[in-house]
Amino acid sequence: MLTILCLLATVGGPVTNDSLAQHVRERVRQTPGAEVGIAFHRIGSPSDTLYIGADVSMHAASTMKVPVMIELFRQVDSRGLSLDQKILLVNQFGSIVDGSPYSLDSGDDSDSSVYSMVGQRVSVRDLMYHMITRSSNLATNALIALVGAQRTTAAMRSLGANEIQVLRGVEDDKAYERGMNNMTTARDLAIIMQAIQENRAASPASCEQMRQILLHQEFNDAIPAGLPSGTPVAHKTGQITAHMHDAAIVYPGGASPYVLVILTRGIADEKVAKSLMADISRMVYEHVMSENAASGSGRD
Repeated sequence: MLTILCLLATVGGPVTNDSLAQHVRERVRQTPGAEVGIAFHRIGSPSDTLYIGADVSMHAASTMKVPVMIELFRQVDSRGLSLDQKILLVNQFGSIVDGSPYSLDSGDDSDSSVYSMVGQRVSVRDLMYHMITRSSNLATNALIALVGAQRTTAAMRSLGANEIQVLRGVEDDKAYERGMNNMTTARDLAIIMQAIQENRAASPASCEQMRQILLHQEFNDAIPAGLPSGTPVAHKTGQITAHMHDAAIVYPGGASPYVLVILTRGIADEKVAKSLMADISRMVYEHVMSENAASGSGRD
């Protein structure tokens, strides 16, 4: 059965935004079993927002790597860490349940290239790039061990993201079996993506670097797939069994940027999930361009 969770829509114009919400709801209804969390906010237009299931907590999958990146840059800003600092890369980590060791399997990682660096000293910069652009799990675990999961969650609270939770590294099976997972809501991911765009997540220089890294994301078959070719998108995807997510800052030509987060759960076929996300992305883009044309405004 289709579940659309906790619909809340804040309208910038009673017809246009209601129409967007209606079309999005109808598109989700066409995907049996789908649960969605959507958060849309046009930067500089406080009333142009749409929230569907935005406060429902879901497994964060790899979207939790954005909070890790933010905390890394915050520690760089405080001069406690350098992007050029090199750390010894190992493939052994301690479970948050009991400290018992576990390792990652390169065959289950979207970026197997990092495993060739095990036993070498690798820069924080390189590990972070692999963590975001190719979603390397090994790089992620190394960086969480460096900056701390609790400090990462605390950084999110300081930005107003009150539900997102970074508890652990990837593939900690003992923690997973006990339900101790990294969790997020669409609203919280939208909050932190907006903070990156508005230079509030860290220093302006660090936020600019974060945007540049996110712009080099290599997995582009969800939100970017619904946009005109060549539209810049700074984003991070996430995927785990029956979950597929994308959190993005979109830079449409001739219009101000907007944040769009789409979380999906309950769709077994990833192609179906990606098609749904691309269609929602297309609807939001068309809404933004229509609103922009009606107001006669240009890009900020």
